[in-house]
Amino acid sequence: MSYVSPEPLIELCRRFIAIPSVMQEERELAAFAAERMEALGFTDVHLDEFGNVIGRVAGRGGGGKRLLLDAHIDTIGVPEPDKWRTDPFGGEVRDGRIYGRGAVDMKGAFAAMLMAGAMLAGDRRALAGDLYVSGTVCEELVEGPALGHVLAEVNPDWVVIGESTGLSLAIGQRGRAELRITAHGQPAHSSTPHLGVNAVEQMAVVMEQLRGLQLGADPLLGQAILALTAIISSPYPGQSVLPDRCFATYDRRLLVGETPTGVLGDVKRAIAAAGKGLQATVELARADFLTYTGYHVERECFAPAWKTDPEGPLVQGALTGLRKAGLNPSLTAYAFCTNGSESAGRLGIPTIGFGPGSEAQAHTVDEYLELSQLTAAAAGYAGLARSLLA
Repeated sequence: MSYVSPEPLIELCRRFIAIPSVMQEERELAAFAAERMEALGFTDVHLDEFGNVIGRVAGRGGGGKRLLLDAHIDTIGVPEPDKWRTDPFGGEVRDGRIYGRGAVDMKGAFAAMLMAGAMLAGDRRALAGDLYVSGTVCEELVEGPALGHVLAEVNPDWVVIGESTGLSLAIGQRGRAELRITAHGQPAHSSTPHLGVNAVEQMAVVMEQLRGLQLGADPLLGQAILALTAIISSPYPGQSVLPDRCFATYDRRLLVGETPTGVLGDVKRAIAAAGKGLQATVELARADFLTYTGYHVERECFAPAWKTDPEGPLVQGALTGLRKAGLNPSLTAYAFCTNGSESAGRLGIPTIGFGPGSEAQAHTVDEYLELSQLTAAAAGYAGLARSLLA
């Protein structure tokens, strides 16, 4: 395996964990990461208007490829810190693990990318092309827009997503759509329910119809899914009145080729098939928020699925580089959604995923990353970059 000095890598990961960076509050971490990038030999380091931090390791020139490694630097919060046995922002190292919010999702991967870049910055002659590393924001709110901003600037030939793969190589990912269904009723006093239409009962019919919806499957990505995640009636709480509206949210996991029109059409046809005068509408939820820089983000919550050719130059070049770094990755696919929905799903840029740790640790109490995975990931990032940019 390529040698990676573990002490500075672990210390960098610890310092990343020590800086809280809940989505929309990444300013301090982004600024610190920019400082570290410059100290580690990156050039053209800057924060863009979106709030992402971007740096480059320039190759020897001559028209080589551009490779982008991406890690999101935002995390979810820590709503119940008293349940943690470790300090969520302490970066405690114990029993071969580093603990803290974001350790595996995904400050460990970001630290490994920076240290890989530092290794390559000391030997630019090894690279014919340029390596870029981005720390993107607000991925926990919506996958894709932040990375899209980076892609427009960098224009990479290839993208590596650093979400956890357990050091395997992900060559695809299911997409994700968030559906909002509204059932419409007619209010009436609950003592005379025959004079109205109960929207909750209307929604119950919708739910029954959707249970029978037939969805596809893919040999690599698995089964498409439609899962109910939330439901509420209006008015709430009711005061002796039939609810006139009921809202349900569904999480729809997507396969390659599925479109907003097709996904919405499937649900609309299922509702229409119920008949019985059912009044219900369906639409895509919308993300609408400001990043910490004040940049306004508004987008439909639809992140496409993607797959990358396992015999293509990106996958084969990455496998060669990882093996030279002493790793033996298998090919796999993400079960969850990543920023790859933007690079590969929306824009068609060849994309793979490679990262340390188990995604099962993400968002958990006492989140941790194994140190052996952290150091191997840094070697792996350097190895695949050397191979792809040789």
